[in-house]
Amino acid sequence: MPSPQILIVDDDPDIVRLVRAYLEKAGFQVLTAHNGETALHILRRDHPALLVLDLMLPDRDGWDITRLVRADPSLAHLPVIMLTARIDDADKIIGLELGADDYITKPFNPREVVARVRSVLRRSQANQLSPQRRILQQADLLMDLDRREVMVNGQPVELTATEFNLLRTLLENPGYAFTRSELIEQALGYEYEGSERTLDSHMRNLRRKIEPTPGHATYIQTVYGIGYRLAGP
Repeated sequence: MPSPQILIVDDDPDIVRLVRAYLEKAGFQVLTAHNGETALHILRRDHPALLVLDLMLPDRDGWDITRLVRADPSLAHLPVIMLTARIDDADKIIGLELGADDYITKPFNPREVVARVRSVLRRSQANQLSPQRRILQQADLLMDLDRREVMVNGQPVELTATEFNLLRTLLENPGYAFTRSELIEQALGYEYEGSERTLDSHMRNLRRKIEPTPGHATYIQTVYGIGYRLAGP
């Protein structure tokens, strides 16, 4: 099988060369862009397996590109790792709530980028591989594991790879109260480096997409002092 294509978008040529060298050494094919418009053109033309995206770009910023990617049906499932020098938690949370799957701050170890790329790709690809078609359902919330489709009241809902794995773990264990660390471990894997606050950002985003009544927890309930659970039958 051909190795996955990774698109790196950063306006710093030195960072692009560094990350590209490490990803190619790890066996990935690499595409590059130095601005948002070029990145969008490559995304729509080549449909890479994953996007490593700098937040601060000279034309469109990373938030804007992520928003456009998630709104495009042909790109909505694309895993996105944000790469930026901005370390403010608010910036990180905004990116995650727009649909980024992970977030790396500069300066960074390029080996960490390779590890994060592999981790996010594993989560994304796991959603597409199953020996037989399986359906998970709770009331009007339905998940088709093989088609990677989620429906709420008969309407399709677009989820990121991270959101899909979180919801899948909850649907497979209705009524069970997960601690945040348990949910990170079971849904995202031991290698996931995100904080518990990052998990909360993903859960807010997931709720916004699947809850029929904003602000009312029909499906995903907060268990105060512990974590989250899916409402039981």
